Amino acid sequence: MARTAAADADTFPKLLVHNAQTIGARPAVRHKDLGIWQTWTWAQVLDQIRAFSVGLEELGITRGDKFAIIGGNRPKLYWAMCAGQALGAVPVPLYADAVAEEMAYVLEHAEVKLAVVEDQEQVDKVLSVSDRLTCLGRLIYDEPRGLRGYDHARLKSFEDVQKLGREMLARDPGRLARWEESIAAGKGGDLAVILYTSGTTGRPKGVMLTHRNVMISARNGNEFDRLDANEEVIAYLPLAWIGDHIFSYAQSYVAGYCVSCPETPETVVEDRREIGTTYAFAPPRIYENLLTLTMVRMEDAGALKKNMFHFFIGVARRWGEKILNHEKVPLYARLLYRLGDVLVYGPLKNRFGLSRIRVAYTAGEAIGPEIFRFYRALGINLKQLYGQTEASVYVTAQPDGEIFADTVGKPSPEVEIKISESGEVLFRSPGVFTGYYKDPEKTAEVRTPDGWVHTGDAGFFDAKTGHLKIIDRAKDVGRLDDGTLFAPKYLENKLKFYPNIKEAVALGDKRDFVCVMVNIDLVAVGSWAERNNVVYGSYQELAGHPLVYDMIERHIDEVNRSLVEEAIMAGAQIRRFLVLHKELDADDGELTRTQKVRRGFIGERYAPLVQALYDGSQQADIATAVTFEDGRKGVIRARVAIPGASPRPGAGRMNLGVAGSPPPAKRRGGARGGGRCKRSARNIPPTPTCSARRCASTLPASPSRMFPTWTNHMIGRTREHPGSAGREGKGAELLARASSGVAA
Repeated sequence: MARTAAADADTFPKLLVHNAQTIGARPAVRHKDLGIWQTWTWAQVLDQIRAFSVGLEELGITRGDKFAIIGGNRPKLYWAMCAGQALGAVPVPLYADAVAEEMAYVLEHAEVKLAVVEDQEQVDKVLSVSDRLTCLGRLIYDEPRGLRGYDHARLKSFEDVQKLGREMLARDPGRLARWEESIAAGKGGDLAVILYTSGTTGRPKGVMLTHRNVMISARNGNEFDRLDANEEVIAYLPLAWIGDHIFSYAQSYVAGYCVSCPETPETVVEDRREIGTTYAFAPPRIYENLLTLTMVRMEDAGALKKNMFHFFIGVARRWGEKILNHEKVPLYARLLYRLGDVLVYGPLKNRFGLSRIRVAYTAGEAIGPEIFRFYRALGINLKQLYGQTEASVYVTAQPDGEIFADTVGKPSPEVEIKISESGEVLFRSPGVFTGYYKDPEKTAEVRTPDGWVHTGDAGFFDAKTGHLKIIDRAKDVGRLDDGTLFAPKYLENKLKFYPNIKEAVALGDKRDFVCVMVNIDLVAVGSWAERNNVVYGSYQELAGHPLVYDMIERHIDEVNRSLVEEAIMAGAQIRRFLVLHKELDADDGELTRTQKVRRGFIGERYAPLVQALYDGSQQADIATAVTFEDGRKGVIRARVAIPGASPRPGAGRMNLGVAGSPPPAKRRGGARGGGRCKRSARNIPPTPTCSARRCASTLPASPSRMFPTWTNHMIGRTREHPGSAGREGKGAELLARASSGVAA
């Protein structure tokens, strides 16, 4: 094939050919299998993709066809994307953990003609709904284990398709030239991929992105962070998420760096250590989980190690971020930090697999400032960006040297941003999507004729830094009955900053007061329970334990205390709460596949609990349908306790405002013994692990007290998350405007 210039490579197949010609001997992809890393160079990847692409063509895939990619982060699934694109076909990645029903909608809506899947699990899910898929023909699988006895009339292995392609290339001398002509016929404006949204508020929408959209965003991102062919990246995010498509596919093809696929999702951290990742991306939940596990393990360390750890983490908190930002610090601080790097920070970064990290990003949700600063204090260049699938990721990003915990950065290269009168953020860029697949009405709602995209987020530019601050989803911002501002995400993020609260759902719009439903973090709370001899047999039993309720109440009290200092939010303090008897789960429809809360669905699903929160009930019975990993259905029944929380003085409304609603129970005997059982004082039914003697005994420390260096710094203080506007001023004003009903 004629040499392809980088400037002429306006599609990913053209970039593949260019990379094979110019850096063909450099590693392009690695995969760990049975503990051994297998490596393919760019030249070898071209050979693999070419054979598979010709095989797909023999199976009837032509320009404009849609084909599904379903599975984990495996080289052959990434190759399949480019192989189809070489023919002008459009890949449609799906979430590997989606249940069959969810897959059926996307496969039928996208008119998928062929599916490339990872293994038997994905084959089974697709076959179980195949009678509802009018366009789907063949399934191609990567891993043959367990599929020997299946009817292969519609099934074909990846290797068999490649074998077919190689046979056709060897048999027909002109076949290679025709395949190269197919690549040359592709244009930057051609549809490159359809990525379905997570479906937070309804059915997922198919976001159509062209080669030009994705490639310009990838190229601008590479230039912004000075990424080149020497980067090392590990692919572990869902293939259906725009983040993985940019970081593990598009930017790799543009820069020429190597992407490594882990052996399993469970070995990602260990595999990352072996590879020595230099460029990383993860949603806040990943960073939070790493830190929680670290702190939990430190509690099992000896006194010397524990004290040394906390001492040097304190040093890092004071000086680490200043050193990372190249600010002036005293010589003794640099020497002490250097010693801490040898004894604590270096081993810790090695354990995280971040020893060689040069650029790390977090996005998708607000990350707690203390968590964000923790990683930066260790010397990790963790930054924030704000993006959307409709933008091909990049809307804003933080430049090096301008890192702030409460902002999401400045407009990315070639991105324009404006704030509407209602406070909504709008953007325009070369990465803007062409529309939602088969949904012109929704496209017209989101994208204006002149190319501006409504994000649905309320935000503003900070006058001092010029950085964008995101407050909340504009449609989620509401008001209590008395007119008090209600920003659910703002409250939920404050609660989720505590390591033992995994998820929270705030209620209050058009109601008399605010209530929350909480999920505990089983790792953090389970470790605390083990250390303090709290006996439990299941998540449900631990979640309902009286001491866990005491722990959550203390955190809610601390959040309420912080809200008092925010004039516009003081009336939105939390008055009642409960701890859910089960973890919110995407398989049950409560979360999206990107782990975002589906508020409307949760409100309907847990309607008896919501009603009990507001009618003054002390407890409520509920039966919740659940879906197990093997697809079986079941029901979890529970009696959930509903205590009150104590609002702090200064709130706009102190009365609960519900007839018969009890005031928060008064404590007797303080935190230590000599009093009545706290569970009986709240009229909470006792559990087999609860007794008046135990509840009256010395209360064990909560997980927040397990981590004194990290969390005590934030307890009792007003803490702003990266999406917050601070205590007062413009952010509060925009929140108020976003809830006024003016927002688009």
